[in-house]
Parts: sequence; structure tokens; C-alpha cells
Amino acid sequence: MLTSAGAVAGPVGAGVAFLGAAAVVPSLAVMVAAALAALGAGCLLPAWGAARLVRRRLPLVVAGGVVAVCVAASAVVFVPGEGSLPRAGRAYWDLATGSRVAYRVTRAKGTARPVPAVRLHGGPGTPGEGEDALDRALSGAGFDVYAYDQLGSGDSPRPDDVSGYTVERQVADLEAVRRRLGAERMILVGASWGATLAAEYLARHPGNVAKVVFVSPGALWTPGWSDEEAGQLWDRLTPAQAARVGALGESTRFTVWETLMAVNPRAAHALVPDAEVDRLFGELLRIAGGAASCRPGGAGLPAKVPGFYANQLIAADQQSRPDPRPALRRAGVPALVLRAECDYKRWPVTREYRDTIPGARLVYVKGAGHAIGLDRPAEFAATVTAFLTGAPLPLPLYTGVADPAAR
Repeated sequence: MLTSAGAVAGPVGAGVAFLGAAAVVPSLAVMVAAALAALGAGCLLPAWGAARLVRRRLPLVVAGGVVAVCVAASAVVFVPGEGSLPRAGRAYWDLATGSRVAYRVTRAKGTARPVPAVRLHGGPGTPGEGEDALDRALSGAGFDVYAYDQLGSGDSPRPDDVSGYTVERQVADLEAVRRRLGAERMILVGASWGATLAAEYLARHPGNVAKVVFVSPGALWTPGWSDEEAGQLWDRLTPAQAARVGALGESTRFTVWETLMAVNPRAAHALVPDAEVDRLFGELLRIAGGAASCRPGGAGLPAKVPGFYANQLIAADQQSRPDPRPALRRAGVPALVLRAECDYKRWPVTREYRDTIPGARLVYVKGAGHAIGLDRPAEFAATVTAFLTGAPLPLPLYTGVADPAAR
């Protein structure tokens, strides 16, 4: 009886000890030591008592076997998988915030305009691959165009402490970029989450923004929307894509990791390092990325190595952000909002940008999905360039209340 109780209590106690240690000390060595100690005590102490009562060694043999099997089985949890780190050889900024971020610049052709354009990628954590049609168009119009991989994503290093993945840090990094450029004001072009970041920065530093473009924007204030109300990439997956996505990460190791993410993300990071989980995240985007276009079953998004911890923890931090809309209603900055026909974000999410920021204009792009620049690169580049240079927009403004795709 005691041996049977120990065979149950040992593994259960080991699990409790592992999670308890994770909540307090996010060190893999400490978590494993606590689990092994609880496993040994839970199995062997009852067996030792049983052996004393029956004067046989069998209970100890059984308990030792339980411990051995559990320790051997734990290899599937603690043996890391494969992964790759960001590429080297890029240009980097060491920002005053402590962030080290990779960046690229497309220089203006001819005499540069005094205000640089800074592009903000989406995700969080999913930067694009490189220079595109918009960069080239803005360069031809006289703008220096900067793009950087936000903290912990793309070619930027992954910090050891994941507690730095916050919206506040992203806003501070963007302000540090402005200072690094020596620019009194910037033009911001933000896509998806990057549009949310641009709005957060604009609410905090309206005097530092000359113009702003919101491309397929994410929720202006996340607590104001449920996932269902806001719309998610997964809403547009084909059945085949959904099946492949569902099969990712189906292992005991990732089941334990998911539990640790809920208990203490720093402990989860200790168990599954960036390289391994970023590889898995990249595979997810290769499978599901086509849903960001008007062809959901098509190819995934071209992207560098994405940052999973940046994605998850910044998204979680958004839920506790103060409402930026009161400040945005006072912002006197020219703004353009681009809405795509096949965007998986719900129409009211996009419309809120136009209706909140005084004087904001909205353009509807047919035949494009969430990634407008990939589906309609020429119209995208021409529209943004016209807005920033003060030229007539090549696409008409949409001033209606109903979803333009429903007309």
C-alpha cells in the first residue's frame, strides 16, 4: 500500500515542486533539482517504510524503478530541440534604453528631406525581409527611410530577461531611435501591430511626429476588444492550414512549456530557449501567413526569424495598457489609414483610427489582404508616397460608416 502510494505521490509531488520552483526561481537547474528531490522523497520514503514493515527489498526496488522511469521519461521534456539564431553582419543601434536592434536604411536620392521616415513592423515580433517598393518610392521622393527589427525579433539579439517585452519599452525604443537619428520629428509608417505602436507613440509624443500612416492597423486599445471582435489571422485559415498549425508543438516538452508560460514566462524561457521556439514560430508563419493575403491558402509571409517571446509577452502587456484615445483625440498630426478588402481585422477596428484622430483620412484598397504591400505593392507605395509628399491620393477616400467590403 505504501509503495503504491509512493508511486503516485512521487510523480505528482515532482510536478508540483517543479512548478513551485518555476514560480519563484526561473532557473532550469533549480526547477529540475526540486522535481528530482520531490520525486525521490515521494517514491523512496514510503517504500523504505514498507520495506521496514515487510522486511523485504521489493518495495524499494519498485520505487527505484518508478524514479528511474520518470527520470528517463523527463528527457523528452528537458532535451532541447533545434533552432537558429538571428543572422550576423547587420548594422545595429545600441539604444539609450539598453536595447540593441538591427536596422537598415534606404537613403534618399538627391537632397534628403529634413524629416526621415521610420517604418514599424507588425507582430509583435514579425519583421519583414528587407527593402520593398515603398522604401524605393519614398527614397525616390527624397526621404531617408529607416526600418529596424524591434527588440527580440528578426536580426536583433534576444535579451536574456524576457521581462523587458512591454509596450512601454517599445515606445521608449522608438523615442531613442528618433534621438539617435538626431531628428526633431519623424514620419511613422506602422503596419498591423506597428500601427498600434505608432498610435501609442503619437499619444505620448505628438510633437515628435510630422505625419503618420496606419497600415492594416491592429486594435487601437486592446482592452476595448475581444479577440473575436477584433479579428485574428486564424479566422481566415483554410482547413488544411488549421490542421497543420494544430499539429505544431504537440509534444510533452511543449505541454510543460505552455504551463510554465502561464506560471512564469521567465521559467518557460529557461526551459525552451529563443532559438527553438522562434523556429517553431517561423514554421507557424510559413503555414498560416497566406491568410494575411486575399489568398488564404497561398504562400506564407516572407519574414526573418520571428521573435516568439516578444510576440506573446508584448501582446499580453497590451491588455493592461492605459487608454491612448483621449490623447489621440488631441493630436494635431496628419494621419492616413489604409484598409484592405481581405483584412482579417474587423472593420470597426480600422475605422476607430479614422474616427479618433482628428482629420485622419482613410483609403480602401481592393484586392489586398492584411499585408497590403505584398498584394498591391504599386498602389500601396503610390498612396503612401502621395500622402507624405502632399500630392493628390491615387485612391479615393472612404468616409462611410459601413464596412466598404460589404458594399
